[in-house]
Amino acid sequence: MLSDDELLRYSRQILLKQIDIDGQLKLKQSRVLIVGLGGLGSPVALYLAAAGVGELHLADFDTVDATNLHRQILHDTTSVGRTKVDSAIERIEALNPLVKVVPLRTALDADSLGPAVAAVDLVLDCTDNFAIREAVNGACVAAGKPLVSGAAIRLEGQLSVFDPRVASSPCYHCLYGHGSEAELTCSEAGVAGPLVGLVGSLQALEALKLLAGFGEPLVGRLLLIDALTSRFRELKVKRDPACAVCGTRNG
Repeated sequence: MLSDDELLRYSRQILLKQIDIDGQLKLKQSRVLIVGLGGLGSPVALYLAAAGVGELHLADFDTVDATNLHRQILHDTTSVGRTKVDSAIERIEALNPLVKVVPLRTALDADSLGPAVAAVDLVLDCTDNFAIREAVNGACVAAGKPLVSGAAIRLEGQLSVFDPRVASSPCYHCLYGHGSEAELTCSEAGVAGPLVGLVGSLQALEALKLLAGFGEPLVGRLLLIDALTSRFRELKVKRDPACAVCGTRNG
């Protein structure tokens, strides 16, 4: 059931016929893992908390640096030097004390990723490290949990949803293969703050669609964002039957 406080707080969202009371209850009962609390994870955490997702598991081992502040809106000047998880908890509790926060302050590895993913209904990859992205994807495939993946660098962004519950859905590895360990990061190549805000907001929207069960998630589709020209493109992405990660899964 939703309390009177919840009905008031989420009233504008509940007015949407695609969400309504049933959808809001689904959000309240949902558990989500956010991997990375930087430029992408900031809007993701804020919007999911504001929307009433019942339980947010926050994973980040880093601390807030002054160079983060132009884009990582979850944190502020007083957060510099603090762990991003602790800074995020304070902000989320101030925004919506009805949301339960589960902190994960250490780096997720092969041993800890499995239990962390198994404990939630959906995972959002908000990192900028290929090896971590691959590991998160593998854990999601193994656990059968949907993964919302976003990326942004310079003035370009990407977004897709990988859902092993859908037979035709590719996984992250189907799309990016072995990638490159030499991939540039924002600290090396730069990034525009509003761009990561845009990608992170779209990630949060995809998560709400999956959790509440409305709309058409970006499964089998890759959204490409060119911030320089304000243009969006969409590419179809097929599952690779020979994929080393998801090729042998059932369904």
